[in-house]
Formats: sequence, structure tokens, C-alpha cells
Amino acid sequence: MSEGSLPCWVYRSTRVQDMYLYLAEEDGFDPVPPALLARFGEPMLVIELVLSRERELAREDVNQVMANLRGRGFHLQIPPQLQPQLYHGNLD
Repeated sequence: MSEGSLPCWVYRSTRVQDMYLYLAEEDGFDPVPPALLARFGEPMLVIELVLSRERELAREDVNQVMANLRGRGFHLQIPPQLQPQLYHGNLD
């Protein structure tokens, strides 16, 4: 693994669709606030990744994810919110 890379484990929420928790260590839930874990539900491991600046993530900025993993041990990916004002057409 290169110096600029970072291992990460991604867990899916069983309570909130499209919510994911990235951890710096496998099953390393200690840095995650208890209230967040309660809302998150039973974590389901989805994938183990090696992050680097060159790797693109579908919905997250890889640099922000890496900074959060290094700084606090986790990163929370929340579901995208629908914003009707972004759509063209009649909003009535």
C-alpha cells in the first residue's frame, strides 16, 4: 500500500436507505457517537476499499472521506436529498 493510500471499511445502514458509514478500521465503531449508531441500525459490511487521491467515489469526495477517517476515525455518507427546485417543470 502506498504512503498516500488509506484502507477503509464501508458499512450500509439497515435503517436508512443510502446511508453508509466509512471506518478507518474493520469493525472500529468506537469513534462513532452512540446516537449515530442507534440511528444507523445494525451495520452491514458492504466493501473493503483502499482509498487514495486517484480513486473516485460515486457520491463522496475521496479527499474529504480520507480526512475524516484520519481525523475522527469515521465518515458518514448521508442519502442524497431530492430538491424539487432543481427540476424543471410545474412544481404545483
